[in-house]
Formats: sequence, C-alpha cells, structure tokens
Amino acid sequence: MTTPASNDPFASRRIPADVVLLSAGPGDLELLTLKAVRALGAAEVLLLDELVDPGIVELAPNARVVRVGKRGGCRSTPQAFICRLMRRYALQGLRVVRVKGGDALLFGRAGEEIAFLRAAGVPVTIVNGVSAAFAAAAALGVSLTHRDHCHGLTCVTAHTADHGEPDWAALCATGTTLAIYMGMQRVDRMARSLLRHLPAVTPAAVVLAASQPGEQRLLTTLQALSADAAGLAGGAPGVILVGPALGEARSATPPVHQSAAAARLA
Repeated sequence: MTTPASNDPFASRRIPADVVLLSAGPGDLELLTLKAVRALGAAEVLLLDELVDPGIVELAPNARVVRVGKRGGCRSTPQAFICRLMRRYALQGLRVVRVKGGDALLFGRAGEEIAFLRAAGVPVTIVNGVSAAFAAAAALGVSLTHRDHCHGLTCVTAHTADHGEPDWAALCATGTTLAIYMGMQRVDRMARSLLRHLPAVTPAAVVLAASQPGEQRLLTTLQALSADAAGLAGGAPGVILVGPALGEARSATPPVHQSAAAARLA
C-alpha cells in the first residue's frame, strides 16, 4: 500500500537552522554588511520594519515580503503577532529574515523575539549593523568618545516601558556622551530634566534621518535644544546627542544648522 502524497508544500523541507534577525542600519543601504546582503539573498520570507529603506527588498528577490511596521505615534503591528509570524514561517521550513532598522540589538525588541523563538525551539542568528547614533555622529563629523571630554557612550531611550522617564541624574553623572533615541516627541521635557544636572552650555546635537537623503543636522546647546529642535522638519526619526564631545562638531561644514548659542561657544 502506498502512502498518499502530502498536500503540505513544505512537507519535504528541512526546518531551517535559524531565523535571522538582520540589522539594516540607519537607512543608507550602502551601510549594510556583506553578511546582511548574503542573508537577504537567501531569504524566503522577509519581515520588514517600517523604518527600513524599502529598496532593501531588491536584495531579497526570492522572498515573500511581509511589512510589520512600527513607528512612534502611529498604529503599529503588535509585537506578539510578529513573533508568531516568525515562528510559523520557520516551522514551515522557510528561511525567515526579520529586518530591523539600525542595529537589531539596540532598542529593537530583539530580546523579546530571541526569547520567544528559543522557547519554540527555533534557533536565532543575529546580523549586526550600524546604529543610528553612530550614523548621526558620522554625519556631524564628530567622535562620540574623546579622551579630552568623556570616557564613554551611554545609549538610552527617552522614555521607559511604562512611559516614565529614565534616571537622568544617574545618566548625567556617568560623564559619558548621551545618545538619546526616540526622544523627538519629548524634547521639551527631556531638556528640562537634563538641565537640572548638566550645565546649560553643554553641547547638544540632533540628527534626523541619519545617512538618508532627507537628513537634517542641528548643533546647539542644552539650554537652546528645545527651541532649536522645534525648527526642524518633523516626521523623520531622530537621535539626540548630548555631551562635551559634541563640542568638537562646531567646525562641521554645512548643511549642518548651528544655533546662535552654539556659534558663540565655537
């Protein structure tokens, strides 16, 4: 007696070794690593974040593209649904690549996805990329660390999971450059908090859409940060940088917008 052929198109497929959490960088596709390009070329399902350059799909010609956008202040794809999609496709034997903006391991909810997939018996491979803070610093032509000014870098979001604020006093006490993500909607409140712990003349910068054609750059001081940031065109994701090392960016060339306060310190 012969066994009937399965109607499942994936029945003869091997379950892949992993799901790839792929870092797409800040937007410029030329910043993708070679490892990322190879993973995209092998992808059969591409779960694509909102902030990723849509042109990345051209590097995954054999992939089904599923857009799972997340953008602050907008309706977003629920995280639990994204996790279930990855598990479902992986257990069908498909090569799944989850594409995230910036670096997947920094404020990209990778921890939740890794834990979920491992609990389902699906191993994970991580492909690193350029985070927005580094692209912002490159745009400004400044180092985020400088032995004359600071001894490190602290990356932080402008709000906690319960919509509270970070411990700004503790962060300022580190003496490091602060790279503040997801803070453009809270600039006023954040600047007031920082001014309780840092001098008003502390250099600050804002970079919107770092590495992308619509990139905007601002050099200012902590005192003027709120007012100056209001003059930037909204909508694009941005990174706020605060600390003495940013003072080295005052000689940066246009199209950097330098506030009057920053110009007086130059």
